[in-house]
Amino acid sequence: MKLFAKRREEPSLAFGGQALIEGVMIRARTHMVMCVRQPNNEILTHTEKISSISERYKILGLPFIRGIIALFETFYLGVKGIYFSANAVLEEEEKFTYKEFAVMVALALVLVSFFFVAPFLLTSLFGLTGLLFNVVEAIVRLAIFLLYLTLVSMWGEFKRVLQYHGAEHKTINAHEAGVALNVSNVKKFSRLHPRCGTSFIFIVGIVSILLFSIMPNLGFVVNLAYRVLLIPVIGAISYELLKLSGRYKDSIITRIVTMPGLAFQLLTTREPSDDMIEVAVKAVEEVSRLSDSQHRELTDQSSMHAIKD
Repeated sequence: MKLFAKRREEPSLAFGGQALIEGVMIRARTHMVMCVRQPNNEILTHTEKISSISERYKILGLPFIRGIIALFETFYLGVKGIYFSANAVLEEEEKFTYKEFAVMVALALVLVSFFFVAPFLLTSLFGLTGLLFNVVEAIVRLAIFLLYLTLVSMWGEFKRVLQYHGAEHKTINAHEAGVALNVSNVKKFSRLHPRCGTSFIFIVGIVSILLFSIMPNLGFVVNLAYRVLLIPVIGAISYELLKLSGRYKDSIITRIVTMPGLAFQLLTTREPSDDMIEVAVKAVEEVSRLSDSQHRELTDQSSMHAIKD
């Protein structure tokens, strides 16, 4: 095994997916597919064509800036997917509006700020300084996150979502391995995936140690403000590192860095049932079909332009 393995090409499912209520959402570069198991046991499939604003405006596609955009868009589509799946399961038609999204953003900001502010306040009680303070703070942050994951994983109503999360990972792993997508094949693959958001959280912890260590110590209030104001910067850097880990996922360094994140996924995923895998397979197959169709369309357009020229 090489220290720096050969760079891998960007996978077709560049953005991965997400577990929904009784379903799975898979997002590729140009399409998003949501598949949900309805009460009548039928699988409801919803597709949307998507286009990141970072691809429409070059400046937003620059490294680090694109990370902030990607995180915001991922959160938006994720919340939208939860609303869709809830409506499908409950057979209601509550529309997802920008008002609901604004409320979810506010709640997310409060939660994220808590994960940065609370560890800082707790670590301040120990009277530590310098790098040691930042390391202990990161450990406390990871401990709080681990406690949060443990409590969530113990919530009975949430168990099926964790199983669908496992089904999503297994199916994407099978797809990236190039095997035929069926329940029998998918069951053989791991429910852990290095590009999962859980791994992203661990990378955030490492980045926060390094970033806070180089910031000047200007007192308690300013140091506390760093923890909130630098959240977008930490997220942007962590996004680039996660993206890089996907390209060099066979290297020793990448395996070491992503190992703790994979361990956390033992809490955020569960082994899925066959019917859950069926939902995930349908989502991956549909988004692959749409992506291939889009690729052929662009290829045909390029050929036509070449002929005209």
